[in-house]
Amino acid sequence: MTRRVLVTGGNRGIGQHISTWLARAGYEIVVHYHVNRDAAEEVAHAIQQAGGRAEALSFDVGNREETAAAIISNIETHGPYYGVVCNAGNHRDNAFPAMPGEDWDLVIRTNLDAFYNVLHPVTMPMVKARQGGRIVVISSISGLIGNRGQVNYSAAKGGLIAAAKALAVELGKRKITVNCIAPGLIETEMTAELDLEKIVAQIPLRCIGQPENVASLVAYLFTDEAEYLTRQVISVNGGMF
Repeated sequence: MTRRVLVTGGNRGIGQHISTWLARAGYEIVVHYHVNRDAAEEVAHAIQQAGGRAEALSFDVGNREETAAAIISNIETHGPYYGVVCNAGNHRDNAFPAMPGEDWDLVIRTNLDAFYNVLHPVTMPMVKARQGGRIVVISSISGLIGNRGQVNYSAAKGGLIAAAKALAVELGKRKITVNCIAPGLIETEMTAELDLEKIVAQIPLRCIGQPENVASLVAYLFTDEAEYLTRQVISVNGGMF
């Protein structure tokens, strides 16, 4: 039976590459999206055209009830997931004294609250399936060292690391691994407006990362060879710290 993997935010950017890499590894991919249905279906179609299996699934990771309803319905129809990649997120950067409360709430809700919203309805079915499993949480360098203008984002991404480490302890005896990946500057649509020359000068490798650098690591964490790797935070940042 093909193992199913849910990739939140799997329709664009790093998530799109994660979906593709895991599909190549033989997993059936549930490509999550919130508003861009066309992009999600395009990713799923590309996977299918390459001989894989995929479907698109919509919900707002920041809405607990909506997320639970969509995930539970999908599991009841197709069976439990073998793995989940918590990739969906957003940012609203601003100096802390000028940060509106709604920007704080939105970033915490979409990044940190989503950890509970997505993983709570999937963990017990994974446990009951008795097949082990993989959970990978995409954090950020901001969650490790903090970044100017990202107090909200750093708080959310740092919280994800702590939550993942705790969950790894709880699920370890079930052979379900839980790990974090903390990317640095990765080339996506969100980096298009940044002053890359100034930032790259601070990176020892003198270049920004590519989505494949993260996606390939996610794919490795899903291999049998990574079965003894859990409760870890792996940085992909070109040596920034």
